[in-house]
Amino acid sequence: MLNRVWLAFFSASLLAILLRLGQGDTSVLSTAVEGLFASAKLAAEIALGLIGVLALWMGLMRVGEKAGMVAMLARVTEPLLARLMPDVPRGHPAFGSVTMNLTANLLGLDNAATPLGLKAMNDLQSINPLKDTASNAQILFLVLNTSSVTLVPVTVFLYRAQQGAASPADVFLPILLATSASTLAGLLAVALVQRLPLLSTVVLGYAALGIGSLSALVFFLGTLAADEIARVSGVMGNGVLLALIFVFVLGASIRKVAIYDEFIEGAKEGFGQAIKLIPFLLAMLLAIGLLRSSGALDYLLSAIAGLVSLFGLDTRFVDAMPTALMKPFSGSGARAMMLETMAHQGVDSFAGRLAAVLQGSTETTFYVLAVYFGAVGIKYSRHAVGCALTADVAGILAAIGVCYWFYG
Repeated sequence: MLNRVWLAFFSASLLAILLRLGQGDTSVLSTAVEGLFASAKLAAEIALGLIGVLALWMGLMRVGEKAGMVAMLARVTEPLLARLMPDVPRGHPAFGSVTMNLTANLLGLDNAATPLGLKAMNDLQSINPLKDTASNAQILFLVLNTSSVTLVPVTVFLYRAQQGAASPADVFLPILLATSASTLAGLLAVALVQRLPLLSTVVLGYAALGIGSLSALVFFLGTLAADEIARVSGVMGNGVLLALIFVFVLGASIRKVAIYDEFIEGAKEGFGQAIKLIPFLLAMLLAIGLLRSSGALDYLLSAIAGLVSLFGLDTRFVDAMPTALMKPFSGSGARAMMLETMAHQGVDSFAGRLAAVLQGSTETTFYVLAVYFGAVGIKYSRHAVGCALTADVAGILAAIGVCYWFYG
């Protein structure tokens, strides 16, 4: 699947370059070449930048495992995850690392989520019978990551505040609804392919608990001002993170674990993982960089606008679509598109709000796919790309629908 995706990106880029050359725009050649070299540099920078955080969290996770704390966390979610990942044996460490990653994503702790996700992918790889092919559990885990719900997208609020929004946090509920739709669609897509028992009593019970907790949180946050939401979110996320670190270290010391030695051994694994990622990141970022610099995404946007006009539909949402089209490929690119839309259309305009909702409701699918699968050497992704893109499309459509519902 990844081979076909890569070929599709290069084919679309070549077609876009030929079209621009046909229009007399020869600058596309230098732009495309610059995009390739910039992507190569970015791949190395990202991988090298991950060395510190990967070493940190791999070390802490090893200490937490030796302390038995990760296993304790796993017992909370294992009944649910065991039904969603039936190929993972009961009591396996993967349940703990998966729980840690999903919790970090939920709290918006990006610096912790990626290292913990790589640890979870490695744990799942340890029981994967075909080392170069994604297992069912790995596919589900990746799709949940590319569509994971972030309770409070603080960065989006901050960007809206910087652009002068009257109420920076007024997109909170639309983002939550859109990203929930994305996660649900991704889960349903994987469940359909893998025939997972979503209607079991355990799954429905956890779903009811999750929806109830989410509703209570929304009600609580709805009573706060924008700056208070950001403050509460920061305190909650950082507090949980620090609490876990201290619990891991103190719990390990009580068990007479050689804390320093275990941390060093885990950190060594993190260092090796970061270096191993470079070829996989390079391959994906080259294709994405060429797709951007060739103008292929611009042609796609023009085609969408023309199609919408042809059917006589409201075209206001098209102004925010650059963010939606860029997000699966590049987080920084999508952020730039969002800020550009806010600057040109107005931060509180329909397009400005929709761009913010799109930024907060979808994920950088191809980046996550390259990092997570690249970390364990997986070449054949099976239905992972299709299910992840299904979640992306659902998130985009939900964001558009919710914004028309909220903002008219």
